[in-house]
Amino acid sequence: MSNNGTTAAVKIIPLGGLHEIGKNTCVFEYNDEIFLLDAGLAFPTDEMHGVNIVLPDVTYLRENRHKIKGMIVTHGHEDHIGGIAFHLKQFDIPVIYGPRLAMAMLEGKLEEAGVRDRTELRSVRPRELVRIGSSFIVEFIRNTHSIADSFTVAIHTPLGVIIHTGDFKFDHTPVDGEHYDIQRLAEHGEKGVLCLISDSTNSEVPGHTPSERSVYPNLDRIFMQAKGRVLVTTFASSVHRINMILELAQKHNRVVSVVGRSMLNVIAHARNLGYIKCPDNLLQPLHAIRQLPDENVLILTTGSQGEPMSAMTRISRGAHPHLKIREGDTVVFSANPIPGNTIAVVNTIDRLMMQGAKVIYGREQGIHVSGHGCQEDQKLMIALTRPKFFLPVHGEHRMLVKHSQTAQSMGIPAENMVIIQNGDVVGLSTEEIKVVGKVPAGIELVDTSGSGIVSGKVLQERQQMAADGIVTIAAAIDWNGKLMTKPDIHLRGVVTTINRDLLQKWVQEQIEQILSDRWTDFARSFDGQEVDIDWAGLQVQLEKDLQRAIRRELQCQPTVTLLMPIPEEPVKAADGRRRRRTTAAPVAS
Repeated sequence: MSNNGTTAAVKIIPLGGLHEIGKNTCVFEYNDEIFLLDAGLAFPTDEMHGVNIVLPDVTYLRENRHKIKGMIVTHGHEDHIGGIAFHLKQFDIPVIYGPRLAMAMLEGKLEEAGVRDRTELRSVRPRELVRIGSSFIVEFIRNTHSIADSFTVAIHTPLGVIIHTGDFKFDHTPVDGEHYDIQRLAEHGEKGVLCLISDSTNSEVPGHTPSERSVYPNLDRIFMQAKGRVLVTTFASSVHRINMILELAQKHNRVVSVVGRSMLNVIAHARNLGYIKCPDNLLQPLHAIRQLPDENVLILTTGSQGEPMSAMTRISRGAHPHLKIREGDTVVFSANPIPGNTIAVVNTIDRLMMQGAKVIYGREQGIHVSGHGCQEDQKLMIALTRPKFFLPVHGEHRMLVKHSQTAQSMGIPAENMVIIQNGDVVGLSTEEIKVVGKVPAGIELVDTSGSGIVSGKVLQERQQMAADGIVTIAAAIDWNGKLMTKPDIHLRGVVTTINRDLLQKWVQEQIEQILSDRWTDFARSFDGQEVDIDWAGLQVQLEKDLQRAIRRELQCQPTVTLLMPIPEEPVKAADGRRRRRTTAAPVAS
């Protein structure tokens, strides 16, 4: 109970996954207890130079780490589990519950990151209930999605049941025979659902999302018509698709070689858990299939999104150490580009075609279906659960708006739903749903080295250098505030029509003018005997003034870096005064 005697509201705080695709992370809080639902990552945009992955800002979780009682994972996609290892470096999570496949994939990630000892992983089965803290009981309900072993969850709270769909579609002929537990959804709907939190990804698309099985006959036809090698790329986590591809390879007498670390890992885990079934001799390493006729070879690779370091992208560039495209190869893109990846994908396709491959791609080929429900699936979800309140999640803004309109057409009043942004604190009571606050919800960028977070200032500097280049100036200044020699200037990525000698002379004049105007601000005498020179302050001032002058002169915005070595300290100057330095300037800014 809260201080005013009324029942406290359940707080729902998304830190990622809204107004975007990716980094799905949601906090559920009641009184002083918190649990997380998923913790994913996103991939960088082109202007995020040197960034490997994008994570949500978890300042709120760091500040409230003492409240965290556990975590729920709905399924094993990177945009739902990819951030967990990074977060565990900042705070502990007592226990993480999730499906067997996701837990197997997550365990490897945590061991690789060195944080396996900072949590306990527990696999759950359909309809299993787990208690998190004293306020939450979470029930796992089997659903259907583009990855095996995926769940919707029913969160039992002191105020009522909240259903979070996770990523879902209604696939009535699932590849693995694991059907959506529609009966359990309906039972909750009959008893009463306080709030439905639902996947909005395909809310703009009319109709139902086709079954994953619908891809099978189209891939079958392509494999049958292919005369040479077949190379197939798809999402590494698309276990159902991979299972069908392996079935078809066996049917068409093709041996399969898997290329790409992430796909090898997923297949290994899925085979161990029984989600992929194939004879051992179907899978062979690359070196073992080189002697086979081309019509008996299938190569399964990563790179369906044109990722720079993926196997298919490297093959298309002729940069893969073990695979080259041959005339007569058939390359199949069994995935649609994620928004933002289209250019990278079409460039990869172009390069493959130029090398003589027949490339099969595009929606009209029927070789990919979404893992997310369209409008009729979303209507069915609302009809089954009959929620009092509705919260659309997992999608860009227009998707959330369209999903809310669909919910209104199903009879949920507009005042019983909210469209929110990352960081909004949603207060859910038995009487209302509303935004009651805001927490930090920006992004954290992980460097390609994986060793640290890229600050906003560092990213801005990288963008600046990429756009307009960098000017490096080395200038030696003596203890009297005079240039000891001509400054040395280096331009990288800077376009200018100014002659180098003229530019060097101009920069020298600028430095001399700044020293003339500002030297006394940084060189102070004491008792007429000693001079204290603030070399660090002088360097900062020179660099700032030079940057302003150079940008004005060149009519562009290069980054300017000043290298200013400190001269040796004289024992006695010509005027008889002793000079000493008390503040050392860095070698570079």
